[in-house]
Amino acid sequence: MNIILFGPPGAGKGTQSDKLIEKYKLTHLSTGDLFRNHLGNNTPLGLEAKKFMDEGNLVPDSVVINMVKEEIETKKNSKGFIFDGFPRTVNQAEALDSMLKEKNLTINFLISLEVDDDELISRIKKRALVSGRIDDQSEDKINNRIKVYNKETLPVLNHYKKLKKYNPINGVGSIDEIFEDICSKIEK
Repeated sequence: MNIILFGPPGAGKGTQSDKLIEKYKLTHLSTGDLFRNHLGNNTPLGLEAKKFMDEGNLVPDSVVINMVKEEIETKKNSKGFIFDGFPRTVNQAEALDSMLKEKNLTINFLISLEVDDDELISRIKKRALVSGRIDDQSEDKINNRIKVYNKETLPVLNHYKKLKKYNPINGVGSIDEIFEDICSKIEK
């Protein structure tokens, strides 16, 4: 089972992906984690990604796709993947679909956590108090991330709607309520 956990910055993707991984024994594939790993090891891909992340912009598709492909190839025996923060563009979605098809795999569900902008800004500001993330600390950068998401990432939903894999979830409520809603979509 391969799931894309989708939503704007601050929607709760990281929190919900942890719970889904535990329940369904999936391999977490978070572009954020991949970036931090590459950054921490000062890889060429990591250094390239850092320039964009520090400005609150999306990392170019070629960099992200190469990181994701490398990770999938190292986890061949996985029961499935949960994609967290990827794909963020239609080009990435198409590249992911092609890559998976080559390995006789597919995306089973796109779970979209839907949260309004005011709630997102509030959550990200709270997260900034503990995360230390540069892109969480400035309201201008937060607003830019939401704007970039709405312009460049939201079209990915239409890609998966056409493939009948889109499942919207209200991303406001308790963590457990949201998790139950996600599980009911998956198990149905």
